[in-house]
Amino acid sequence: MNPLIQGVDIDYPVYLNGEMVNISEAKISVLDRGFIFGDGIYEVVPAYNRKPFRMDHHVARLMRSLKKIGIEVGKDEQFFKDIFTKLIKESPWENNFVYLQVTRGVAARTHAFPNPKVEPTIFAMSMKFNPPSEKVRTEGIAVVSFEDMRWLHCDIKSISLLGNVLANQHAVDSGVYEVIQFRDGFLTEGSCSNFWIVKDGKFMGPLKDNLKLEGIRFGLFEELAQKAGIPFELRKITKEEVYEADEIMISSASKEVTAVTQLDGKPVGDGKPGPIYAKMRKAHDEVLAAL
Repeated sequence: MNPLIQGVDIDYPVYLNGEMVNISEAKISVLDRGFIFGDGIYEVVPAYNRKPFRMDHHVARLMRSLKKIGIEVGKDEQFFKDIFTKLIKESPWENNFVYLQVTRGVAARTHAFPNPKVEPTIFAMSMKFNPPSEKVRTEGIAVVSFEDMRWLHCDIKSISLLGNVLANQHAVDSGVYEVIQFRDGFLTEGSCSNFWIVKDGKFMGPLKDNLKLEGIRFGLFEELAQKAGIPFELRKITKEEVYEADEIMISSASKEVTAVTQLDGKPVGDGKPGPIYAKMRKAHDEVLAAL
């Protein structure tokens, strides 16, 4: 049987501008600024057994992104929480992501913001979520280094993701799980994940700034490390420090916390997930169990 849309095998309800419609029937204007310019932001909330993970944090980040690019939706956080909750509940999948995006709306094509303002387009859909496999959890993953060529406001969760797309495709073409990106010799992040290193028992991540998106698990890891008594530091991390690290980890909504055991074809540490990863994985799983 041919899929409904490439990669989509079933028809199910999505949210579009206040209405629930089947994904096969959801339509937007070709003049939507999200389609024309990538002028919009997005957020993704994972749910385990239909229980959302840190929804408050995700929605707060959504509101920050909207403010940073000047999209006024006239809606409060509860409005978006209600959309996420509805789609999580009605998703065909027990474990699911809800992807929500807001664009500046529909107007004649011109670079400047529409004047007068137009109604933003709000779209949301659920997607099947497959947590990392047991093999990935126990054996780790391979990554390759990549020069960060994205724009300078990666702290905004923009739908304009061409730089991320090209970086992720490089990982696919290289036969690995993810890329680890560097800008001017310093660690930034992956194509869709944050990176961490361990050296001499200290758990370290790059500084929070405009060159990377602060993942929701980024903040969680700081809490977990402190709770587990693991020395923790955020600072600029050089490429050389990454290559000399005892352990490397990634974190994201889909990857949770995963050990990197190979970088550019060479083993990280002894080539196996390390002891700090084991502690962070255990602490992370305890958070999920408490949902």
